[in-house]
Amino acid sequence: MRNHQKIKNVIKKGYANIASTSGCCGSCNCNTNKITQRQSGQFGYSDEEMRQVPSGSNLGLGCGNPIALASLKKGETVLDLGSGAGFDSFLASPKVGKTGKVIGVDMTDEMLEKANENTKRGGFKNVEFRKGDIENLPIESNSIDVIISNCVINLAPNKSRVFEEAYRVLKQGGRLMVSDVVLIKPLTEKLKNNKKLLVGCISGAILKKDYLALLKEVGFSNITIHQEKPAFLKDYGLSITYSAVK
Repeated sequence: MRNHQKIKNVIKKGYANIASTSGCCGSCNCNTNKITQRQSGQFGYSDEEMRQVPSGSNLGLGCGNPIALASLKKGETVLDLGSGAGFDSFLASPKVGKTGKVIGVDMTDEMLEKANENTKRGGFKNVEFRKGDIENLPIESNSIDVIISNCVINLAPNKSRVFEEAYRVLKQGGRLMVSDVVLIKPLTEKLKNNKKLLVGCISGAILKKDYLALLKEVGFSNITIHQEKPAFLKDYGLSITYSAVK
């Protein structure tokens, strides 16, 4: 599966289904709220954080907790790449306060609808969601203080373009705080072409060394991996949470 638009269509369809059923990605096995909460706890979210957000915003789709490392400050503008139903965006909201702003970007209509419903139910005044592709962000250049993303960049066919866009929209000195899936060894062709594993955050991932090299090529510095552990497909996937600076 090499055609980029074909890949995006598979991802849109998969995540539209997740939004509609409040299930989870193909490899997560989290189709109940109880299991979703437990998985989120395993990836670093506290019970208090999970209670802070509207029910239905945590779909158990993450592979880490970038908010825990983002050191968000009052008044900052935060961009959430692949914001889904809004879980991480809502956690960022009180941290940046009334003078700050959180912008979520997602390409799936069903996820955006769910996120907007959750925004209203939660009464969030400093959070908005925009439809867009993280390879072509609907965001003004040099306007963002912090970018967060949770298990999404691995889905993008053109990861270099994602990092270029992230670099473009960040202010000088802005921070990138991401949890994502990378590979520790190459996938077989069969695994690469598995649609379930694509939606499940595996077949679109690239090797860890290549992923970090792309960040450096774009211009990011002070790249630090704060946490990593085996995740998803045994012997192949590794979840990492890292930070980088423009």
